[in-house]
Amino acid sequence: MNQKIVHLIIDGIDVTVPESYTILEAAKQINIKIPTLCFLKDVSEAGCCRMCLVEVKGMKNWQASCVQPVAEGMEVRTHTPELLAFRKKNLELILSNHPAMCQSCNRGATNCELKVLANTMDTEFVSYAKNQETLLANSYHPMYDGISIWRDPNRCILCRRCIGVCHDVQTVGAIDVINRGYSTVVGTPFDKPIDETKCVNCGQCINVCPTGALQEHSSVEEVWDAIKDPEKHVIVQTAPAVRAALGEEFGMEIGTDVTGKMVTALRMIGFDKVFDTDTAADLTIMEEGTELIHRIKTGGKMPLITSCSPGWIKFCEHNFPEMLDNLSSCKSPHEMMGAVIKSYYAEKAGIDPKDIYVVSVMPCTAKKFEAQRPELSVDGLADVDVVITTRELARMIKAYGIDFPALADGEFDNPLGISTGAGVIFGSTGGVMEAALRSVADILTGKSSDSIDYTEIRGQEGIKEAEIKIGDLKLKAAAAHGLGNARKLMERILAGEHFDFVEIMACPGGCVNGGGQPQQPATLRNWMDIKALRAEALYKNDRENYIRKSHNNPVIKTLYKEYLGEPGGELAHKLLHTHYINRKEMGM
Repeated sequence: MNQKIVHLIIDGIDVTVPESYTILEAAKQINIKIPTLCFLKDVSEAGCCRMCLVEVKGMKNWQASCVQPVAEGMEVRTHTPELLAFRKKNLELILSNHPAMCQSCNRGATNCELKVLANTMDTEFVSYAKNQETLLANSYHPMYDGISIWRDPNRCILCRRCIGVCHDVQTVGAIDVINRGYSTVVGTPFDKPIDETKCVNCGQCINVCPTGALQEHSSVEEVWDAIKDPEKHVIVQTAPAVRAALGEEFGMEIGTDVTGKMVTALRMIGFDKVFDTDTAADLTIMEEGTELIHRIKTGGKMPLITSCSPGWIKFCEHNFPEMLDNLSSCKSPHEMMGAVIKSYYAEKAGIDPKDIYVVSVMPCTAKKFEAQRPELSVDGLADVDVVITTRELARMIKAYGIDFPALADGEFDNPLGISTGAGVIFGSTGGVMEAALRSVADILTGKSSDSIDYTEIRGQEGIKEAEIKIGDLKLKAAAAHGLGNARKLMERILAGEHFDFVEIMACPGGCVNGGGQPQQPATLRNWMDIKALRAEALYKNDRENYIRKSHNNPVIKTLYKEYLGEPGGELAHKLLHTHYINRKEMGM
């Protein structure tokens, strides 16, 4: 539907925009940059920081431009001397309650939105030096209370972005504002450790935080220690989405595929083998596709719901335990890879599995929690020993002094470094389903289908639906990303709506926008679809791959022939499948 167009004047310039725009959006159209701190499009639109105030003719008070709608004939001034003076003083007051310890913060001088804004506005600390002394004396202890996430209330500026994404986007509600006045903090119910709440470890709160108040629980030192240990055979595997975002940490363009440079850097750091989680994504398709076919043929529990996203799994365990039997019993790809490394690879290489140390580089903070789940182990050995995020890998590369953009391209090690285009698209919403359908279509029909690109389940729409025809069979499929959308889809299914196959990813956009990916400031996120740019890097990789169906991967064929037997068979089930927990019933 066409929107009504309005005309207004901003700083003496005529502007024509849709009536749904805010003043902030209208100003952006003519390249006038109004500073913001709390505002993040589709996440936090409260206007509480007051940095974006503007003067509107005829209105008694200044208005928050991030939430004030435009109107016909409106006249706006954005940078008067009075506004500039107010913004500077306002920012200085925010800084007066923020510890001046930037050198010890992982956000750094260029990646902290508060620090960047302070530099831009030439703020001064002189008037608040004594306040800093009091602040440090009464500071909170950082809360290392989560396997995946830890909090530092001292660095929090109460912008409420984390609350917005947790409550409104993810519908988890693990954190909120507690206390009042000077004692106000963002915390958990009854101030419990975050791992004792319904937090699903998705890390979206970290991604939207403008400072270092929320961070992943770092495992970098554990990895360094393992690499230095001569008794350990240290293997690293990397998820699909990591290669589409890692370059951003080194100033490369968003959406740049850095697979080869990443492999080279990992070898330079000192890992004994560099494997590709995409290989295990192909393995996941063989197991999950077989499971889907079995349920279709035997009248099993439908819909089959994918199990690759650990944030979604924990969300389901807390909120929809009646749907646990619908979840695929397949482990996620990196857990499958860990199990295969400590069995098949260990046997081929003649290495005791106890001496193998598996490191997963993931775009996801929830994978840290997942790796420590006791049900994700075989014969007493955890499938994966430690998980680091894309950001943590970037810190390791920088610590090693590597000029990442200048690196030559390397290649993954065999036998677990060959993957298909189907494996790489796992990193984007709709990708797991599309990869599965490519193989299921061939297996069910007994011939190679020309259907490769299932574009109807791609894209950034919150819930995508499609009716897929495979021979005489019609599958009703749906893909949801972001837990708020997952909740809506689950409620529809519980209300009786029929689906055969459902993909759910916890993070908006899928793994490309995982909680462990490079943090981008609101100045980019508000005006650019970062997750779509990263996803396109994966689809480009898929298009250029000479094998685009998982069941055609020669490594996977050999793995089943030499070791696993049949997909879904006894050994495959022991190594590659798992079970889930009713956390709602257990009060966990």
